[in-house]
Amino acid sequence: MLDNYKEDIVSRRSSVLANILYALCWVLIVVNGLYAFLMLQVIMYQFDLISLVMLVASAAIAVLLFFYKDNFKLEYEYTFTNGTLDFAKVLRSAKRKELGSMNVANVSACGHVAHESFHRFLSKGDVEKKNWFLNRDGNLFYFYYVKNDKKHMIIIEPSEEMVSMIRNYVQVGVYQG
Repeated sequence: MLDNYKEDIVSRRSSVLANILYALCWVLIVVNGLYAFLMLQVIMYQFDLISLVMLVASAAIAVLLFFYKDNFKLEYEYTFTNGTLDFAKVLRSAKRKELGSMNVANVSACGHVAHESFHRFLSKGDVEKKNWFLNRDGNLFYFYYVKNDKKHMIIIEPSEEMVSMIRNYVQVGVYQG
């Protein structure tokens, strides 16, 4: 028997702005790091509270930007295997972080975001929404499910081939269009 397997990797359609912001992050990391080093030298010669605050602020900015910069080179990976859908976030094509896994037979509803059912489920209140997509104008698809008496919604950007595979594994009446 053949396995139903499909892997989709979603990246930004237009990455020009993301590349500019990534380069700008590196520039700001270097500038803030050098400024923090200079402030450290000033504090060593003559302690001043303002210089200490400037040192801590510029060092904090450099460190925060260093850890955030990879989010500009983000991709999402969806893997569908015989009814199980795995989600992962890939940073800079190097670091992979598993986001979760679900059996599509257990979802309460699914369908395209453009369908009116999406807004109906979203307006139920107290829905924890996870946006695992990059292009707002893409082929967005949602999954609505209840786990431990808490409502969840996952929004992804799969290919039409993956959507047709998912439709074969969901229960009757779950696919909303």
